[in-house]
Formats: sequence, structure tokens, C-alpha cells
Amino acid sequence: MPKISVGIAMILLIVGNMIAVFSDALIKTLSDDVAVFQFVFFRQLTAVLILLPFCLFSQQQGFFHGLKWHVLRGHIWLCGAIFMVIALNAMPLATANAIFYAAPLLMLPLAMMLFQEKLTRHSILVAVFGFIGVLIVVKPTQINWAAIAALIVALTMAANNVLIRKIPKHLNVFQVLLLTNVVGMPAAFALAWWEGQPWDWSAMLTATGSTTFILIYAGICVLVYRAVDASKIASAEYSGLLGAVAVGILWFDEVPDLSLVIGTAFIIFPLMWLAKVEAKKKRLLKQFDAELS
Repeated sequence: MPKISVGIAMILLIVGNMIAVFSDALIKTLSDDVAVFQFVFFRQLTAVLILLPFCLFSQQQGFFHGLKWHVLRGHIWLCGAIFMVIALNAMPLATANAIFYAAPLLMLPLAMMLFQEKLTRHSILVAVFGFIGVLIVVKPTQINWAAIAALIVALTMAANNVLIRKIPKHLNVFQVLLLTNVVGMPAAFALAWWEGQPWDWSAMLTATGSTTFILIYAGICVLVYRAVDASKIASAEYSGLLGAVAVGILWFDEVPDLSLVIGTAFIIFPLMWLAKVEAKKKRLLKQFDAELS
């Protein structure tokens, strides 16, 4: 596994979140009467088709080690995908994404409980400011079923990212993503069959595009959360909100209001401050090591 610094990990997460916005935007183009379970099954099917060629030429030894963790993450991923379609079809893109970015705050207690990670006062402070920003964007008095669906998405994102640490280290990114989607396909197909809607294969093209973007994001998450403590980099997840605002304006004519602007400031500026603090800490550590040697 390549070594990744905190700074590089945060940059990768920022890029990943910007890319993930386009996956959300494609989902938002679906009609209101789309068969949700069927579309989610299409996403998982296209993910397997995209990933399979990369995995055929990878080392297969111990491919199914830690299968229980893949099964758990796969069904959490499936749950998140379902509620994401529901939330994005009912809310403005930037508003839905603002709620999704409650995930870094949820990751902090999860990482502490599962891996005994120590929370620094800086990471806690940034997470709290970020969550305040989310509340400003959402406006608690306007919380409805769509907002609840978005909060469930945030919880599934947090759980999936934290549980990456349970995945065997010898599996590469493509193998992890393939297993995550494969193990959830039976449940996805069963839900699509139970839904009882005629199969609409025209949605496959949208599913393919959405899957491609989200796989890039998920791959980055596997890479960085394996290498760096979640509490140190989780705040970088907030950065995609800027991309969601821009895409919402350009693609869906969703002009942000003042609360979105203020909330975004609460999310982004503390993130920039945290990056500066981490960089200073790294410089001091290097200086200290040099003095010892």
C-alpha cells in the first residue's frame, strides 16, 4: 500500500467529491416516476461490468477473505444508493449534498468506537462548524422525508468509509469495489422484482454514467481511508458542496439563497483552516525529527 500524507489524502478526497457531484446530477435528471429499485440494480450491474475487466488480471489469492465485511458494506452501500435517488429527486442538488456532508461528522464517533481513534480538538471543531453549516442550509423547520432520506445517505457514507479499515489490505481498489457491488446485487434484484415495474433499459445509460463517477469517488475513498485516520481527513468531504452549488446553478437553474451561502462558508472555511493546521503540524514534526537526528 502506498504511503499517503494527510495533505495528499485531503486533496484526493476533494477531487473525488467534485467528481461525485456529477453522479448525483445524472440521478437528478431521472423522471419523478422512475423505478428506484430497478435503477439501483442497473447501477450495481454496470459497476460490476466496468470493474470486472480490471479484476480479471489482478492477483486472486485470498479474494474472498473478510467476506462478512464486504457483505456488510455492500448492503450499506445498497441502502445508501436507494435513499440517494429518493433524496436527489425531491431536493435541490446543493441542498441534498449539504445534508450528505453530515457524513464526516458521523464518521468521527464511528471511528472512535470501532478503531479507538483519538479525536483532536481541531477535527472536532471543524466537524461541529460543518454540521452547523449543514443545519443553516437545511433549515430544521423544513425537514421532511426527503431530508431524512438524505440523512440516511450520510449515515451510510460514514459507515462505509469507516468500515474500509476492516477490508483485507491485500485486495486492491478494483477488487474491493467489485465485491461491494456483487454482494449487494441479489438484494437489489429482489427489490427490483418486488417493485413490479416493467423493465426500462433506457435508464441503463444514465446508470452507467452515474456509476462511473461514483466508482471514481469510492475508489479514492478506499485508497485514502485505508492509509490515513478518518478523523484527520474526514472534513475534506465537505468540499464537494461547492461543486454541487455550481452544477445546480449551471445544469438545473437552482440559484442558491443566502442560507446556502452562509452554510457553505461554515463548511468550507474551517476546512481550509484545518488543512493549514495539519500542514503546520507536519512541518514542526519534521523539524523535531531533524533536530533529534
